[in-house]
Amino acid sequence: MDHPSLLALFEAYLTAERRASLHTVVAYTTDVTQLIDYLSEQIPEKIATAVTGQDLRGWMMALAKEGLSHRSINRKMAALRAFYAFLATKGLMVERPTDVLKSLKGKKRLPIFFQEKELLAFLDQYLFPVNFPGLRDRLILELLYGTGMRLAELVALCQTDINLENGTVKVLGKRDKARMIPFPKPLIQLITAYIREKEKLDHPPTPQLIVTNTGKPAYPMFIYRVVKKYLAPTIRSSQHSPHIFRHTFATHLLDKGADLQAIKDLLGHASLSATQIYTHNSLTRLKEIFKKAHPRAEES
Repeated sequence: MDHPSLLALFEAYLTAERRASLHTVVAYTTDVTQLIDYLSEQIPEKIATAVTGQDLRGWMMALAKEGLSHRSINRKMAALRAFYAFLATKGLMVERPTDVLKSLKGKKRLPIFFQEKELLAFLDQYLFPVNFPGLRDRLILELLYGTGMRLAELVALCQTDINLENGTVKVLGKRDKARMIPFPKPLIQLITAYIREKEKLDHPPTPQLIVTNTGKPAYPMFIYRVVKKYLAPTIRSSQHSPHIFRHTFATHLLDKGADLQAIKDLLGHASLSATQIYTHNSLTRLKEIFKKAHPRAEES
């Protein structure tokens, strides 16, 4: 079978059987097309169904020499694994050459977070409009910082998940694992005012807590726009996204002496290793304080 036919079948497989998103379908078919182009240039006698693990490793090495990041290379490996798994299920290959491929490990980047003084000054001093959009936008920012919940968790949050009496919110995290997160007391008044205004909207009610101006459930890009609208002009940071609030929540808790296990539970991490990356930020901050404060810190 020729390469165009294989690609067409693979695309159909991703769409119909894997039910992959359009983004994934485009990315994976592009990656496989790049592999085919590489084979035609470097190993013209080879077709995609006859490659070996060594051939694929050669392509990975070539990509690395070109300066492609380990994340991009790993993404291409994932595309190849899906492609050759597809060929195997269709009986077009017996062995999978991708079995010898191992994902590359790169240097972990420290989480970006907002500085405490800057963020608190903004939240305390910014004059949000005293109407439904203003209350909602402020609630989005306060919930993200006050609970550390994920973007998807905020979008899916229902009004019934909020317990105003004991100041907690029930969040449904990854793998449908529920957890309870306490939230700051000032949020009780804000949530109450927001719900009051939300009920005045002339639109069919929805169970989701956060809704748009037209009363429809909020979606990820909507939350992104709200965060960027308020923080990009006011808070110094290389990024202004909802997820930065999650990093900020964890870092600020750790800076104040919170137990790492407790932070893990609040974030909904499956293991403590995922939470430990925040200790690097706190250690960096402590080193800076030490250099400024200790009399012998600058001695050679």
